[in-house]
Amino acid sequence: MKEKISVIVPCYNEEEALPYFYDAIINTAEQMNDFDFEFIFVNDGSKDRTLELSKQLAKKDHRVKYVSFSRNFGKEAAIYAGLENSTGDYCVLMDADLQDPPALLPEMMEAIQKEGYDSAATRRVTRKGEPPIRSFFARMFYRIINKISDADIVDGARDYRLMKRDMVNTILDMKEYNRFSKGIFGWIGYDTKWIEFENVERVAGETKWSFWKLFKYSLEGITAFSIAPLQIASIFGILFSLVAFVMIIVIIIRTLVFGDPVSGWPSLVCIIMLIGGVQLLSIGILGQYLSKTYLETKKRPIYIAKETNVEVKE
Repeated sequence: MKEKISVIVPCYNEEEALPYFYDAIINTAEQMNDFDFEFIFVNDGSKDRTLELSKQLAKKDHRVKYVSFSRNFGKEAAIYAGLENSTGDYCVLMDADLQDPPALLPEMMEAIQKEGYDSAATRRVTRKGEPPIRSFFARMFYRIINKISDADIVDGARDYRLMKRDMVNTILDMKEYNRFSKGIFGWIGYDTKWIEFENVERVAGETKWSFWKLFKYSLEGITAFSIAPLQIASIFGILFSLVAFVMIIVIIIRTLVFGDPVSGWPSLVCIIMLIGGVQLLSIGILGQYLSKTYLETKKRPIYIAKETNVEVKE
């Protein structure tokens, strides 16, 4: 019996790119005829014809499965849903815009089967086509999170990754509501081979990731895998307390010895504003972690599937 590869494709408003992706992945599947395939399209609350196209593909190709959310739950939820509904011996995560080249899949499989890796992941070595400021902040994010967390997150890493079933099951065991897959992949370990490729432009449509969305996503990653921001807030508190204590001693000595009255209300206002700003920053950091804890304790489902043609697992 042939081993099966589950191709998981999160989709949000990808009606323009989906036909191109399907043609490309079918071509790759034909080249890898030693394996059976299933294609799972996860419709993440799209407002276009993404779901309709997925259903059309499912009618003409029995290997095509779809899971449609009741609303937009985000890419992380779509990744989890795809993994949860997959039945393959191997699972591969891919974007529908063809920025994850399907042609790399045979090389990724070779790394697992012949070289003994548990997964094969991809990273971009160039960011051609991206705005310079976005590339700068992306590189800074990878540097920071690798220094302050235990998760091994490679610069330029894509979600495009082929994994053995054992690794997939480990990821599914982590049922946290606030998910950051790049961090989860690094945190759980397993032997991973990194395959490099140059950045590829979208085949059609527009990116759904604005700078603001990427910024919020980076905060999710930092708060999910590091408590360093809380430690920094504590260090600020200790530092300002020491500075205040020293200044009190200096003012007392200056007043007693030199008779110099305390003056300078403008500088006092600036100091109060500075300390107030640090306090608000620290409260905000604390609030980020508290909100994550609050959401986790609700035990809400990671996603809600409204429509699907995936058979319920026994």
